[in-house]
Amino acid sequence: MAEKDKELKPDVILKEYWENNEQFADLFNAVLFDGREEIKPEDLEEADSDISTEYEHKDYEKSLKSSRDVIKVMKKIYDCGLQLVFLGEENQEHIHYAMPMRVMGYDYGTYKKQYDKLRQKYEKDKSLSGDEYLSRMKKTDRLIPVITIVIYYGEQEWDGATTLHGMLNIPDKMKPFVNDYKFILVEVGHSPLKFHNVNNRDLFSLFSMMLDKNKKLSVKKQEVTEYVQTHQVSRTVIKTATGVSKCNAAYSAALEGGEGRMWSIFAETMEEGRVEGRAEGIIETGRTVGLSDSKILELLQSKLDLTLEKAQEYMRMFDKQTV
Repeated sequence: MAEKDKELKPDVILKEYWENNEQFADLFNAVLFDGREEIKPEDLEEADSDISTEYEHKDYEKSLKSSRDVIKVMKKIYDCGLQLVFLGEENQEHIHYAMPMRVMGYDYGTYKKQYDKLRQKYEKDKSLSGDEYLSRMKKTDRLIPVITIVIYYGEQEWDGATTLHGMLNIPDKMKPFVNDYKFILVEVGHSPLKFHNVNNRDLFSLFSMMLDKNKKLSVKKQEVTEYVQTHQVSRTVIKTATGVSKCNAAYSAALEGGEGRMWSIFAETMEEGRVEGRAEGIIETGRTVGLSDSKILELLQSKLDLTLEKAQEYMRMFDKQTV
């Protein structure tokens, strides 16, 4: 039981989800190619996510330990003519105002690892020309390009920079001379992407409902429950959605009874949402007509058959005044 009740950590859950080649390829096809299936799952291979590296200076070296969430190497993109490309995916639960620099660091680390392998290969190669020997890289050598997508799962709309220029205080006339760096941002709450993979379609649909700030919690819970039932959403998607949204209790309970129990858990969640919606209405009405805290608590208990503790919990959730 302890194993089942263990908290679902969003970073672990998301990493596990996107390590699936079918889902990963479908994501990049949706983001980069408007849904066209240019990237094939069978062309993807796991790559080393560790990008720890040494930053070198003539007077010192500094080690930096870091790793990517998910990175795969693709053997080819048919129409573009590329033979190899690294595809990196980063999961972000909160807005990070230095994200352009973080992605720049991730990408640099991936390029640096490629260069370090070349440098080791040519360390004792006396056949290299003078400049090539000093560079530890042949003029004809080429590194594998890196493309990074950041997926943001937060409730608030992303208001941070998506480019390095967006982080800089720089006069417009100087911008052409300052190198920029950008990353590709996907906000799951409102991303009209064209997915072919049913799991991706269901996952983004659920997040879109769950993160809708224009609807009450009770309405969102009902929509999510109905979607899960009518679309027969997979266990993998439910685990990912509940893990990221921190609905761990519901998922842990669902594990006890298998797939059928999972539907009942969502049905119970929907019923709880209905009660919460009624409680919110009672509290709002009570405040409008000037009822005291104690009177509103009495109404919640009598109308909804609640304990005092549960009524107080709803007051804390929905009341704009402090109880």
